[in-house]
Amino acid sequence: MKLGLLININNSEGIYEKFQQLRQEGFCSCQVCSWTPSAWTDENAKEIVRAAKENDIEISAFWCGWEGPCVWNFYEGYHTIGLLPPEYREMRVKNLCDGADFAKKLGVTDVATHMGYIPESPYDPEFLPMCDAIRRVAEHLLENGQYLLFESGQETPVAMLRCFEQVGTPNLGVNMDTANLILYGKANPVDALDVIGKYVRNLHTKDGFYPTNGHDLGTMAPLGEGKVDFVKLFTKLKELGYQTYLTIECELGGQTRIEDVRHDRDYIVKVVDEIYGAGTVC
Repeated sequence: MKLGLLININNSEGIYEKFQQLRQEGFCSCQVCSWTPSAWTDENAKEIVRAAKENDIEISAFWCGWEGPCVWNFYEGYHTIGLLPPEYREMRVKNLCDGADFAKKLGVTDVATHMGYIPESPYDPEFLPMCDAIRRVAEHLLENGQYLLFESGQETPVAMLRCFEQVGTPNLGVNMDTANLILYGKANPVDALDVIGKYVRNLHTKDGFYPTNGHDLGTMAPLGEGKVDFVKLFTKLKELGYQTYLTIECELGGQTRIEDVRHDRDYIVKVVDEIYGAGTVC
């Protein structure tokens, strides 16, 4: 399996140095994340490709953000995140298609994003319009030979599965964020694999705690210190035949980011080696 880190590229500065640091810290893959369409230029694509090649880093996915407001809580989140809010839907369909075209220039086949709070009820008046918007994005990616990955979090696994069935294209997958399912109080990531496990194409290895009130998400934690049972998670992933990418997404903030990343790197390598066998992780 290839161990990676999520890196943010929202302008042309420091691209090469980010990839250089990845290699220095022992990573062999990454997800490139960008929320800035103005950064999706031919020049930046060429620089990313050069930096990845010269530092022997495989780009496992392009994590595509979108324009407009986003509030990460249980109130304003419904009206601002992803493709659910009607007032931002068309703009974000374009953002995702443009991001996919940028990813194609990088030679990347997997494009991930937050779709938003997929309605739990199939009779919700926004469920079908949201699925129609997702289908248009997925069809664009299909023409590019790409997969559209839903990052887990805002929806229950069953709501995601129902959306997959409604959209109906063959290029849908999951970027499973192991903590988000807990942070949003939607599921246990181990049990979620029973529902959506066959669609998982990448992992954000992240940890955290369940919400403690009805307004705010739960809090994040270093790997092994939250509610994610990584031993059970990777045991089930092994049963499912998963053996591709592990991507650390470290969002703890503060002045200790590099130490936090190193902690998460060492922790996840230890767990995976115990389940899959020594030397499994690059």
